Amino acid sequence: MYYPFFFDPTFILLIPALILAIWAQTKVHGTFQRYSTVYARRGFRAVDAAKAILDRFGLHDVAIERIAGNLTDHYDPKQKVLRLSQSVYDSPSIAAIGVAAHEVGHAIQDASSYAPLKIRNAIVPVASLGSGLAFPLFFIGLLFRSPLLMDVGILFFLGVLVFHLVTLPVEFDASNRALRLLSDSGVLMTDEVGAARSVLSAAALTYVAATVMAAAQLMRLLVFRGMVGGRDK
Repeated sequence: MYYPFFFDPTFILLIPALILAIWAQTKVHGTFQRYSTVYARRGFRAVDAAKAILDRFGLHDVAIERIAGNLTDHYDPKQKVLRLSQSVYDSPSIAAIGVAAHEVGHAIQDASSYAPLKIRNAIVPVASLGSGLAFPLFFIGLLFRSPLLMDVGILFFLGVLVFHLVTLPVEFDASNRALRLLSDSGVLMTDEVGAARSVLSAAALTYVAATVMAAAQLMRLLVFRGMVGGRDK
């Protein structure tokens, strides 16, 4: 007898990853909220800080745009646009400035042809395709008892895990650059950099959690594939 996929015993493999993901989200929002009421003494808004650092590196072609949402900030390497969320753009808080500087870190990575960023950008289409196809293919293979389709689904999901693994050094490096830049550029006082570090360290946990979740999902697929394969013998 086959276990229904979403109710099989391998689901227990996801529990630690789920706990980590919930804790990471709670920590990042809590830390951001804490330092969103602590204003940088030199009076920079997040958008001003981002512009100052971009200008410092001669990245005058990188535009800065305001976008809707909360903590939806990102750098678009194709459009050369740094997009800051409503909760970050105009804010003079240390939390907002830290987030903006992190995204500037990505812009600098792009301008300097930082290898992990180039690799991540190159595999985005593959990871997107794999994310959309992995589970449907695995389900179809399960329903029709096709080991080949199940294995193809697993291979697609392996691409998703590789994307997450490549993302980790990209995000850690962007945060490290941001902290150095905030100190060197004078946007934050020396004793304020620690608060920005707390915000960015909390944000980094979400990427770690996503990677752990992807690894747990892949392990679950492999274990379930082994269970199904064993029954077919």
